[in-house]
Amino acid sequence: MAAHDGHLDWPFFDEAHRGFAARLEAWAASSLAHRHDGDVDATCRALVRELGAAGWLRHAVAGTRWGGAGEAIDTRTISLARETLARHSGLADFAFAMQGLGSGAISLAGTDEQKAAYLPRVARGEAIAAFAISEPDAGSDVAALSCAARIEGDHAVLDGEKTWISNGGIADFYVVFARSGEAPGARGISAFVVDAGTPGLEVAERIDVIAPHPLARLRLRGCRVPLARRIGAAGEGFKVAMRTLDVFRISVAAAALGFARRALDEGLGRAVSRRMFGGTLADFQMTQARLADMATTIDSAALLTYRAAWQRDQGSPVTREAAMAKLAATEGAQRVIDDAVQLLGALGVVSGQPVELLYREIRALRIYEGASEVQKLIIAREMLREARDPAPG
Repeated sequence: MAAHDGHLDWPFFDEAHRGFAARLEAWAASSLAHRHDGDVDATCRALVRELGAAGWLRHAVAGTRWGGAGEAIDTRTISLARETLARHSGLADFAFAMQGLGSGAISLAGTDEQKAAYLPRVARGEAIAAFAISEPDAGSDVAALSCAARIEGDHAVLDGEKTWISNGGIADFYVVFARSGEAPGARGISAFVVDAGTPGLEVAERIDVIAPHPLARLRLRGCRVPLARRIGAAGEGFKVAMRTLDVFRISVAAAALGFARRALDEGLGRAVSRRMFGGTLADFQMTQARLADMATTIDSAALLTYRAAWQRDQGSPVTREAAMAKLAATEGAQRVIDDAVQLLGALGVVSGQPVELLYREIRALRIYEGASEVQKLIIAREMLREARDPAPG
């Protein structure tokens, strides 16, 4: 394991977590070291298969009956998985995370029939999952979504658009959130499993972003889905979506940690090997100060991240703690990676170099699953709520 894995000795973890992290690190070091990501779709499909065959995706699924590693998703385990994978490959982290997020609503609120139909294939890497909630006019404000679901007999008919859908175009099924009208706002949304290839569902546009991964805009026109594919009760889709995001939001912070740790490794390596003015780059106090800032930023974010993950695994509310973790880890990783680019100089902006790839990878994490500005609002809202209504005693 890497020299900076001393955080695994923190009391947030037990021996099972430490063993898991060691095994995954060994697998990632041997399986991901020489991967080339020229064809992003093909690479993601291959990564899902490999992660499933090696048993790692079992940890992204709940329920041993359905192929999961445990009855519930362990937040610390998926966070360690994302940190480790992100340190080696942004696409490997993406492939792992989307299997969990894309099937999370089924794990949390699906019927036994839905779980049996989808979760074992997700855990084995035989089916690719996607989470379809964002729309052109509904991102952070999920309650504003307009994709509609009308009931016709024993089917729901979906009409509307979804955008920024990760795994769009390669997914075998999508968990789609649509306005079903039981009540205004967030209380009138339902969730449905829609298989790729269902008539009326089409990939309207593939979207290219600075760190390439499968992303698309979906169009639904008269898309008929059996009511048996509705996840949870009618009108409870917003609750299902929020529960799903709560599970995985902390792991976004962990992925940012993985990117930042790799950047620090690259920066340290450059500092001690770059010869200049009769010494090395590491001999300069400005370099040492930069490295100290990078390391302190990472450990600070890691403490917040794994506090939140531990707290969630104890069954405690983590709304504020998760927001703090995501905010600190993603914003901090952006600074650490930028520092690494500076340490590498011109080499840091050469296309395909590790820190150049990291520079592109980190930017999206400050936006998706709640932009940094939204995390600040959540933190302040929770603080003000407690100040206005303090707990007795």
